[in-house]
Amino acid sequence: MKTFKQHESEVRSYIRSFPAIFKKAKGSILYDEQGKEYIDFFAGAGTLNYGHNNPLVSEALIKYIQDDGIIHGLDKATTAKKIFLEKFYDIVLHPRHMEYKIQFTGPTGTNAVETALKLVRMVKGRSNIIAFTNAFHGLTLGSMAVTANSFYRDEAFINRTNVSFMPFDGYFGEDVNTADYLRKYLEDQSSGVDLPAAIILECIQAEGGINVASDEWLRDIEQICKDFDILLIVDDIQVGNGRTGSFFSFESSGINPDIITLSKSIGGGLPLSMVLLKTELDQWKPGEHTGTFRGNNLAFIASVELLSYWENDNIPNTVKSKEKILKERLMEIKNEYPSIQAEVRGKGLIYGLKIPLRGFCTEVSEEAFSRGLLIELAGAEDNVLKFLPPLTIEPDLLNEGLQIIEDSIKSVLEKREAMIEDLNNDS
Repeated sequence: MKTFKQHESEVRSYIRSFPAIFKKAKGSILYDEQGKEYIDFFAGAGTLNYGHNNPLVSEALIKYIQDDGIIHGLDKATTAKKIFLEKFYDIVLHPRHMEYKIQFTGPTGTNAVETALKLVRMVKGRSNIIAFTNAFHGLTLGSMAVTANSFYRDEAFINRTNVSFMPFDGYFGEDVNTADYLRKYLEDQSSGVDLPAAIILECIQAEGGINVASDEWLRDIEQICKDFDILLIVDDIQVGNGRTGSFFSFESSGINPDIITLSKSIGGGLPLSMVLLKTELDQWKPGEHTGTFRGNNLAFIASVELLSYWENDNIPNTVKSKEKILKERLMEIKNEYPSIQAEVRGKGLIYGLKIPLRGFCTEVSEEAFSRGLLIELAGAEDNVLKFLPPLTIEPDLLNEGLQIIEDSIKSVLEKREAMIEDLNNDS
């Protein structure tokens, strides 16, 4: 790792959690330079829903490059973009009776969020945005302003104005409807909360700790938007693209967002970011919001292949069956080790195991890595083990990874108990 320490910025992050030099990957397994295998419960933070080096994508990309297909085209018309637009409409939008224009932004999720925030402010002529506790929407200045975690926010470089934070669903426990709380603030002319241009939310707060909004709460928020002439933005960058079993994370609620942001898995592992906006909101002047890498033609090719998974019910069915495995095993772990005070939360193939013991999840992640598994942490205090395997993971491999997690929890518990016993003996 000397090369990375010597030449790469201190800002590097995942390399510290997973200190290996990875050489190749296939499906749900990564391989380091020594050939050691690692089961992937991380999936590129939700970018690899369809696995590493999906053969459909690899074959299509090789052919496209060999045929001298357009690699970079700004927002010019290309064959790759045309095929993607047609496929996305036919496979995703039309069957769901969704009428949206598609805007391609810069290559990452935060670019889509920045675009959505800029657009709603322009359309409504208001500057305030309402976001929620534990929200994560990106780390460029605009999207960081609607990100709640104080680790990413600093008075020195963030504009804290024009964003009001409200409690997410369940923030005060099950007995408080935070949608009613929000409505009260908007009705009260002396609340100090300016009428916003938009409300932005994640249906499942992934980085925030796997906080799942109920369908009822989402419908309440949508009704508030209608009652107060506010636009609704759903950030589906990490938990869309099938992660919850449906293509969009909000489908079970029946809501109809004004704007949806997509990135991560929509590009099949390649950079692609887009904003879905209702037709009446498409008020841009030509060239008013641009970016050199808006619309990645290689990602279009990859995405078209992966959209074929949605031509039938295979993904919803496979996510449902694997969710059963994941949830049941996590509940078994919770019950087997009551001393860790675990809480199981999630939906589809994004689950969290919250363990409030200080530093425990970090130790489990490190132990799991040593045993050949990658798992990320979530929550403001890194006290949630975040289960995010590829949707295409084989059931046997999913079970193998969950066994590693259980073994790691047991090992960390034993080490902690031994440490306490040594301290007692010394005293």
